[in-house]
Amino acid sequence: MTDIVIAQTTIDDEDQAKALARGAVEGKLAAGAHIDAPFTAVYWWKSEIETAREWRISYMTTMGQLPELEAWVSERHSYEVPQWVTLPVTGGSSAYLAWVVEETTKR
Repeated sequence: MTDIVIAQTTIDDEDQAKALARGAVEGKLAAGAHIDAPFTAVYWWKSEIETAREWRISYMTTMGQLPELEAWVSERHSYEVPQWVTLPVTGGSSAYLAWVVEETTKR
């Protein structure tokens, strides 16, 4: 196990996805972020099945930065209940993992 996590959210607007990704990186809440190509999401919302075009944002961050990143995304996200899931990074190149830690350390 490492101290590194991938945190993910989705959003239905590409420009908002870019803003959420860039803002988190600029604020040192994440070392980097990936925005996946748009996909179709099908889900229950308020007793109805919804279909939406969404973009997934994956943030590379540390456990220490995770609470602040989650709060930051939640404040800026347009959804009433945004998806927020985290995936533990159980391994990887030591150089990459060190880079994530270095880039999420506030200076």
